[in-house]
Amino acid sequence: MPIDALLFDKDGTLFDFAATWEAFARAFLLRITQNDLDRATVVGRTIGFDMIENRFSSDSIVIAGTPSEIADALMPSLPDMQHAAIVDLINEEAARAPQAEAVPLIPFLDGLRQQGIKLGVATNDAESPALAHLGSVGIEDRFDFIAGFDSGHGAKPGPGQLLAFAAHVGVDPSRVAMVGDSTHDLKAGRAAGMVTIGVLTGLASPEDLSPLADVVLPDIGHIPDWLAA
Repeated sequence: MPIDALLFDKDGTLFDFAATWEAFARAFLLRITQNDLDRATVVGRTIGFDMIENRFSSDSIVIAGTPSEIADALMPSLPDMQHAAIVDLINEEAARAPQAEAVPLIPFLDGLRQQGIKLGVATNDAESPALAHLGSVGIEDRFDFIAGFDSGHGAKPGPGQLLAFAAHVGVDPSRVAMVGDSTHDLKAGRAAGMVTIGVLTGLASPEDLSPLADVVLPDIGHIPDWLAA
């Protein structure tokens, strides 16, 4: 069946996950511990980030979790902070995170739009930093729909964001492809009745994604050729 719309995860899909979020994690952990590297190292372990190696574990809550879920994981290590305050700091620091495009995004997205394909973003990040990230590389106006976990449609792996996108652009879910780097993305796509495309610009391996994906590609730049084929 033809694909009339593509819905993208943001982190690890439109943007390379490690290049973007390792910088965020280090800055956030040092900020929240007042530049105490030893304490930041201990707190980092609770969210699967190694301050010494400067990298995430493959099961880090940051990979697919919402800011609220990340705050839940942090709270035992930050007993003097309220949950809402931790979420606010996560969102503030996330909005500053440098964005490394997985491929040159403006020509990639313009090419899809020229084919008449509707485009959207569904992220477990909050909507405000998501808009900041897309705006930082000049692509926010390329999308027909942008939703974060706090936009009123729920979070992945639930299908709410995905079905809201399909309804917004007037395309049957079976003619939409959900594109993502994590099992959360692909589980959401399956739950919504969409085609699922896995990409390897996050931390998941082909073996992680293949059971839930109709196809696994190196990055989103391979999508046009896959659609043509």
